[in-house]
Amino acid sequence: MARVLKVLRTLRNHWKKSALAVFVPIFRVDVEHCLKIFISNLFPFQEFGRQLILPQEQLRKATVILNPAACNGKANNLFEKNAAPILHLAGMEVKLVKTDYEGQAKKLMELMEHPDLLIVAGGDGTLQEVITGLLRRSDQASFSKIPIGFIPLGSQNSLSQMLIVPSTLSILKGETVPLDVLQIKGEKDQPVFALIGLRWGSFRDVATSFSKYWYLGPLKTKAAHWFSTLREWPQNRQASLSFQMPTPRPPDEPTERPPRPWLLRRIIHRLQHFWNPPVEECPQEEPEHWEQKEISTVELSIMTQNRNPAVKRPEDSMVVCMEPDSLTVGEFIAIGSEKVKDPAQCSVKGQQLEASVCQLGLPQGGGFFNIDNEEYEAMPVEVRLLPRKLRFFCSAERRQELLTHAH
Repeated sequence: MARVLKVLRTLRNHWKKSALAVFVPIFRVDVEHCLKIFISNLFPFQEFGRQLILPQEQLRKATVILNPAACNGKANNLFEKNAAPILHLAGMEVKLVKTDYEGQAKKLMELMEHPDLLIVAGGDGTLQEVITGLLRRSDQASFSKIPIGFIPLGSQNSLSQMLIVPSTLSILKGETVPLDVLQIKGEKDQPVFALIGLRWGSFRDVATSFSKYWYLGPLKTKAAHWFSTLREWPQNRQASLSFQMPTPRPPDEPTERPPRPWLLRRIIHRLQHFWNPPVEECPQEEPEHWEQKEISTVELSIMTQNRNPAVKRPEDSMVVCMEPDSLTVGEFIAIGSEKVKDPAQCSVKGQQLEASVCQLGLPQGGGFFNIDNEEYEAMPVEVRLLPRKLRFFCSAERRQELLTHAH
């Protein structure tokens, strides 16, 4: 017993040395474990670094659009420490373009030269500006074929949460998936393009007031919805909706070019076309069939089906969701809380329809839209689906995971 008391007295009198003696081995084991993980993660990238680049071969050019203000001003350091060394190791010529103010990415995309791949490092706002500037170009048909990588560094990263979180390895491997784009055009302004969708209504408006109730902690979401019902109830919106039904999806273009036929076969083919030229038939344009309806809803959303781009659908369509105007206060709070987690979700009581293009007519003073989490003044707009317009990097593992969830 005296020996135990002596040991305890020594530990009490020299507690700093005792603590150091205990934590140094633990710290050493933890550091060795982290180093093993770090070195094992480098092995896939070493394959790209060992590839030989011939003197006459040009380096792949990667243009990075970086928003330095993202991630509380840490975006630049995060990119330089994590992503940039890997891209350089793979033998890429990296051109880093930093934005200085809101809206600059659109202007930069109008003047940008044609790179081999495009990487966007920022949040939803930066990504939407890049896509809008890209698709406003006069040569957007060819420029839109450039594969795009998204590194989520913003406060809002809906694309990464709902869709894909690409790794730098998937960017190097060149594995991509096609994504639909929404073209949203007002009566006067140039079109805006979105990857997620458009929201208009009460749930969107309430979401802008969450920060006012920060002191309520996890209850702020329900509190914001409840307080909004005290100010105004019912919160219904009237609008007119015209839409066209979905269009059949054409077959995918082959990724590999077919082998060129023999010379003799090509000569015979040209002679046949010379002596018997094909008769060109004028395509008959079918009249556009529009369906119209007057709606009264708590919230209307028009969303792409980019949630699972790996699934092949028979038709190209976007999803229009109209939440009912007959909700009780309790249902309004419950549905609004769920939409915070997943804005694209349509409630059980909501009405859904699929369309290829729709026209939304709004009254004066209609409030604001959310287009990919960016706020715009609400006005009458035409929303048109551009199916599989852009290609984003996505790893094979993530693609398989999406297909598994679909089944």
